[in-house]
Amino acid sequence: MTSSTTATYTDLPRSYRIPLVVMGLGLLLAFGNIWLGALVGLFGLFLLVQTRMLRLRFTDSALDIYRGDTLIRHFPYAEWQHWEIFWEPVPVLFYFREVNSIHFLPIIFGSSELRTCLETHCATAQEEE
Repeated sequence: MTSSTTATYTDLPRSYRIPLVVMGLGLLLAFGNIWLGALVGLFGLFLLVQTRMLRLRFTDSALDIYRGDTLIRHFPYAEWQHWEIFWEPVPVLFYFREVNSIHFLPIIFGSSELRTCLETHCATAQEEE
């Protein structure tokens, strides 16, 4: 007799707000300084490509980051010490610290869904500090 376990997970929806705002800011800056505007616009384009390519998946035991269908990073919740979403009025940056490293991710996915998943899977890491 074989048994199969069904893994449950939540994929966060993509959000293009931050990349589009950064690209728009680059366009506005280009009127005053073409090089600064181009630099900011290229960063916005980079964020847009990352938004399209990357996917965050919350599983029962870890946060996984995928590029397409390929798992590129695995962050077990057991190693998380703290997490935070910066600038609450308009969330732009997600920070979390593990035992041996810290990570910053731009908010290129649904921020309310991110907060819900973090509170569900990593509530104890948020309460520390």
